Amino acid sequence: MLSIENVTKRYEGHTAVDDLSLMIEPGVIYGLLGPNGAGKTTTIRMTMGIIQPDEGKIEILGEPFSESLKEKIGYLPEERGLYRKMKVLEHLVFLAEIKGLSAKTAVERASHWLERVDLAGWEDKPVEALSKGMQQKIQFISTIIHEPQMVILDEPFTGLDPINTQLLKDVIVEMKDAGRTVILSTHLMDQVEKLCEKICLINRGRKVLEGGLAEIKMRFSKNVVSMRFTGDARELEKHPDVEKISEFGQGLSVTLSEGADPVVMLRHALDCGRVDRFEIGEMSLHDIFIAQVRAEGGDLDEEDAAGSQA
Repeated sequence: MLSIENVTKRYEGHTAVDDLSLMIEPGVIYGLLGPNGAGKTTTIRMTMGIIQPDEGKIEILGEPFSESLKEKIGYLPEERGLYRKMKVLEHLVFLAEIKGLSAKTAVERASHWLERVDLAGWEDKPVEALSKGMQQKIQFISTIIHEPQMVILDEPFTGLDPINTQLLKDVIVEMKDAGRTVILSTHLMDQVEKLCEKICLINRGRKVLEGGLAEIKMRFSKNVVSMRFTGDARELEKHPDVEKISEFGQGLSVTLSEGADPVVMLRHALDCGRVDRFEIGEMSLHDIFIAQVRAEGGDLDEEDAAGSQA
């Protein structure tokens, strides 16, 4: 569906994308992930032909981007843009007609989607009368109303509450089930951990990690345990098998050294305090990302590290 080969983009001495290669197959939800400023949006803009790469090539369905491909792609940019004075329904119909739909089909699909996203009754309201979250849903509808083969969503959950975030996630899964390809670009890694089948993690323009999400999680999570622990966590850190402890709510995530036995860690925890739950858990995508960057000798400052978390 999408092939990016050895693509580089520079701006006045700054390399925004550095020799990036990836291939996205049809019918998957693919996560393009990384902190703010990693090069995700630049990659998407090159894919859409908005800017041109300095090196490398990009092909969609086996050919370079062209006007004839526009009707096969839905693109939700990070910078939102709607005509604020237009009425909601006429706005959606206008954008759908640009994508090649007839006026009749555009009205039918727009009405269906307004009902689906709980905006029925707002058809004759001007866009500027809608909240930011409601406008976000209008822009999302305009992205998918022509039923494109490939949908590119750049930070689609920005400004949405948990209910509407879940609504969009449900629609994304439905598009995948219908055989469409969804490329999801975000710095909120936990938002897509349960959505994406394949991911590419990038940092400062470079690819850090790529592959099937399940395989990546399995590879990195074998040395992680989670527990509900009452006691002094500093005592746990004294054990030679403990590399890192992260606290979350009432629980702990403990990263063990390579080859460590989790049962030995459990015994140590019982000696240090009370353990109400103990299980071999999954390493978060955020922690995998940071670990991989550091393992390859890359830099990741505190702002980048914070930006990759939800």
